[in-house]
Amino acid sequence: MSGVGGETYAIPHSSRVCYKLATVSPTEEQRRRMHEQNRQSWNAVTPAHNRKKIGQSEFFSKGGDTLFPEELALLGSLDGVRLLHMQCNCGQDTLSLARRGARVTGVDICDEAIAFARQLAAESGIPAEFHRSDLFDWFEHTSERFDVAFSSYGSVGWLCDLGRWATGVRQVLRPGGRLVLVEFHPIVWSLRADGLRGDPYFIDAPITERAGVGDYVNAALAPSGFEPQPIFENPVPAVSFQWTLADILQAVIDAGLQITHVREYPHANGCEPFEGMRALAGRRYVMPADMPSMPLMLGLAAIRPVR
Repeated sequence: MSGVGGETYAIPHSSRVCYKLATVSPTEEQRRRMHEQNRQSWNAVTPAHNRKKIGQSEFFSKGGDTLFPEELALLGSLDGVRLLHMQCNCGQDTLSLARRGARVTGVDICDEAIAFARQLAAESGIPAEFHRSDLFDWFEHTSERFDVAFSSYGSVGWLCDLGRWATGVRQVLRPGGRLVLVEFHPIVWSLRADGLRGDPYFIDAPITERAGVGDYVNAALAPSGFEPQPIFENPVPAVSFQWTLADILQAVIDAGLQITHVREYPHANGCEPFEGMRALAGRRYVMPADMPSMPLMLGLAAIRPVR
């Protein structure tokens, strides 16, 4: 991802290690251990992310918005919609959704992120509810039901069990409620400036990110204002998961949700996955001029059947 001064920042390939789980689906102990590792890594890097994003309270109090057209098109009208923002991070998109009329609840595992989100909501005067929790735990304990469950941009790769995720989504949606997901296409992590030279597309094991969650925030991700900082070297490793497009679609289908929309996009919003990509208007990046167009993002909408 992009770092200071537009230079590309990415976790070196040599810092990623795959290992096999004892079972196809993780045990409860394995799930908690991996997600806890990620909570700690996100806690370490989140303050560094926010040091680069300046003027956020003023930005939102004056009507600022961080959402992109792709998610807005899939979400549709939000006026009065009861919306769950899964893995909401520091709440910037959550508040943008609330400003558009949704009654929003944000959930994230990161303590630093939720604390910042609550402060940002209070300072900007935009109402939103935030919960600090592992998403799977929250699914099990909540009695709330929603019209829309929404997630975007670098979210599913931190979840150890997509089947459990999709089942939890179905549980918290009211009949007729919708899942909306906008995510980086899994093929992105296989790309480099010289072509398909990154990680394998098919990795059926967790990946230990020795360098932890990256310091990926660039100017495109800071519409409120960007202040360059030295790259933060995260001392806390993390665990990620390479889910394929088929993995994501099948998990949604198996959970009993009916897919209504699937989209692929030739650009990445706010993210320069590797060096040499071309920047376009609207905070987008596309493939280098000497490389063929590739799907860099995906969009998905699905509905919980009424019966």
